[in-house]
Amino acid sequence: MSKKYVNLTKVITGISTRWSYANVWDPKSINGSTPKYSVSLIIPKDDTVTVNKIKAAIQAAYEEGESKLKGNGKTVPALSVIKTPLRNGDIERPDDAAYANSYFINANSASAPGIVDAGCQPIIERSEVYSGVYGRASINFYAFNSNGNKGIACGLNNLQKIKDGEPLGGKSRAEDDFATDADDDFLG
Repeated sequence: MSKKYVNLTKVITGISTRWSYANVWDPKSINGSTPKYSVSLIIPKDDTVTVNKIKAAIQAAYEEGESKLKGNGKTVPALSVIKTPLRNGDIERPDDAAYANSYFINANSASAPGIVDAGCQPIIERSEVYSGVYGRASINFYAFNSNGNKGIACGLNNLQKIKDGEPLGGKSRAEDDFATDADDDFLG
């Protein structure tokens, strides 16, 4: 019997994860950097299963990347002093209700993520995926050391939309704006 490889730096988030700043159809450049696909994953603090899996994956990425983090230095910096991707929404986004009582992670990738619905069918209609939907994300963590910045980053693999949510950022969807009751005579 073959032994299944377990990637300790990979996590599939829970179904209560909410997507924000969902740039998943077209890569976007930030301050002239290489264009990337990205999403901010908002994870409720009470989803302790996902939070603990993320903390374990960050630790695994730290251990796997110790030589990279050490660089030309004599020692590996402690995990507690380098940049890590799991951030506290209550502290870092106190004025944004969507981030209340949640952690968040910004995940990105140079290649487009696969995007499927709850039944694992590919989503082709762009309007189905927007900031505010709930879904799972396949993410991976890795160490980086570039230009004096050291830390653990989060890569975006794939996304699975579970259900619609209130759009974030104040923009409504066209489908919602123009949905009318059957007895509305909007041409009359």
